[in-house]
Amino acid sequence: METNAFPRQFARTRRFSLGVPRQFTVSPDGDRVLFVRSVSGSGPRGLLWQYEHGAERLLVDPAALGGGAEASAGVVAYATDRAARVVAYALDGALWVVRTDGGAPRRIPTAGPVTDPRPSPDGALIAYVTGGALRAVRADGTQDRPLAEPEGAEVTYGLPDHAAAESIGRSRGYWWSPDSDALLVARVDTSMVERRYISDLSDPGRPPRSIPYPAAGTANAETSLRLVTVEGGHTPVRLPRRAPEEDAPAGVWQDLAFEYVVSAGWQSAGPVISVQTRDQRTMWVVRADPATGEVEPLCRQTDDYWVEFPPGTPLHTALGTAVLPCVRGDDRTIRIGGVPAPAGLQVRAVLGAVGEQVFFTASEDPAEVHVWSYAPERGFVRLTDEPGVHTACVGGDTVVLDSRTPAGHTVTVVRGGRPAGRITVLTEEPLVTPRPVHLVLGERELRSRLHLPSCYEAGSGRLPVLLCPYAGPGMQVVTRASGWYTAVAQWYAEQGFAVLATDGRGTPGRGVEWQRGIVGDRLGPVLEDQIDALHAAAERYDALDLARVGVRGWSFSGYLAAGAVLHRPDVFHAAVAGAPPTDRRLYDTYWEERFLGHPDVQPDAYERCSLLPHAGKLTRPLMLVHGLADDNVAPAHTLRLSAALLAAGRPHTVLPLSGTGHLVNREGVADSLLLLELDFLKKSLNA
Repeated sequence: METNAFPRQFARTRRFSLGVPRQFTVSPDGDRVLFVRSVSGSGPRGLLWQYEHGAERLLVDPAALGGGAEASAGVVAYATDRAARVVAYALDGALWVVRTDGGAPRRIPTAGPVTDPRPSPDGALIAYVTGGALRAVRADGTQDRPLAEPEGAEVTYGLPDHAAAESIGRSRGYWWSPDSDALLVARVDTSMVERRYISDLSDPGRPPRSIPYPAAGTANAETSLRLVTVEGGHTPVRLPRRAPEEDAPAGVWQDLAFEYVVSAGWQSAGPVISVQTRDQRTMWVVRADPATGEVEPLCRQTDDYWVEFPPGTPLHTALGTAVLPCVRGDDRTIRIGGVPAPAGLQVRAVLGAVGEQVFFTASEDPAEVHVWSYAPERGFVRLTDEPGVHTACVGGDTVVLDSRTPAGHTVTVVRGGRPAGRITVLTEEPLVTPRPVHLVLGERELRSRLHLPSCYEAGSGRLPVLLCPYAGPGMQVVTRASGWYTAVAQWYAEQGFAVLATDGRGTPGRGVEWQRGIVGDRLGPVLEDQIDALHAAAERYDALDLARVGVRGWSFSGYLAAGAVLHRPDVFHAAVAGAPPTDRRLYDTYWEERFLGHPDVQPDAYERCSLLPHAGKLTRPLMLVHGLADDNVAPAHTLRLSAALLAAGRPHTVLPLSGTGHLVNREGVADSLLLLELDFLKKSLNA
């Protein structure tokens, strides 16, 4: 295979994400499954599909709609009514509705460009956000009216704030009542939040885009909640403003103000909301009275470090049984009513409930994630067996199992406990076949993956080593599942490297103490784990040449890569650092303050984790890469490190990516970047 072929495929398939079915919805009767899937493994246009009676049926192809429908991006997201009969989606800012029981898609006139349209549970109304206002229109296109309008340019209704969307994982800003007569709505005021300006430097005549960005130690947006009726009534939800002193565990920094709305929803128990203090050590779950907005606490949790709820919690079953997170020993787990999940399970997410049966994902081995269920009459049952990473969507007696295993990606429809069919995965097969060797290394039993060239034979010589971790708290890459990262690692191996990936302290799925291992120091323990894994792997495999070790990464792992050559040039001989958050003060409140506290109170932690003061230590080749339109990790991170390196007289390479954000997947950029990294690493390591 020619060197260029895989990078081209990697870019053309957008990291092998095209053709993947996603965003599953199962109807309450279990008869229908809705999902989005692009037209092919290399075609980006998103199509809306329905699986029913063992067959797939196309519901929406934007290219066939005309009337200004966006044919290139297609359907990106959708929402349905309770019965999964009325489907709403946005195309290029226009609102469209289609019924799953027949009929062509219809464009619905609206007051402006549409964001996040959602049908009411009874299907009669469609709510949507435009210009920061929450509005509703009847599903037949009549009676469009405002439900909540912003009082100023920096106020929105129905949208999440930055911390919720980017760090907490709450992508929604409003929730319908089961009776379709009211909504729970987030009001976000960003007037107190610092502004950042994103420019396209290749077009100097274009004005910069202003975004509110709450950097560590600065003001968050103010998020409040309103109960809004479809007739226009507004009732503020009286959320607690501050946790009592007795809820504050001992710690070096405390802030008991409830600044974060972590989750919200309108469940069988009514409007249920989770709020968290600024220091993240206290979380309350409260229920609001729909008539008065008064709240009553349902659950209070405190932790000496931080309280973390898995996605999907809190949840209430049809009869009102609470599914709440808890910490038991070293397990992050859940209780269903008074029944805890089995010991040794790290619960990853709660998927939902059908009647009194609750579905969730959990890990016994951190390299695997399985689907579990609990029913009072059967107890806890694991539903997946094959090693890999599994998740699911449920409705009625149907379970859609979404499984990534070493053999590939499958989506299986299970009905009544028996396989009833499969939803097609159109993803292209990578031109390289990953051949990972899974290892458990060192005293801390570090989970690692080693990739060697397919043609390599033991004893045939030593190979330069390339570390390709992520190693941050938001993601694992060492799992028994296929993925774009295993394919990229194998491609580098086929270019003559021994490639090692390791999930160290701070990564999810290995228990409470493992995650806490980076509190106060986001770099030191992570770097130590990478070095320990490298040396332990080299003791087992003569192929690893410790005199030629490179490291590459993006985002957190870009930070790790740059830190590796700055702090441990005795181990690492070259690095490629993409979008590295080099100065932790520049990153956001929720993510940084969880681990490092408030920068005004604990400045030493931020100084310890910043790369800028150590620029003068650089003695190894370093390539810095950054998208100039990145609104997640600002380009200032790379520019400040480059300036510090220049001031210290340290040669380095900077590669700016014009018009590119935090995710690099554009053809002509993603493929070229892989080749440029390869060339840099080969030259730097004499490979």
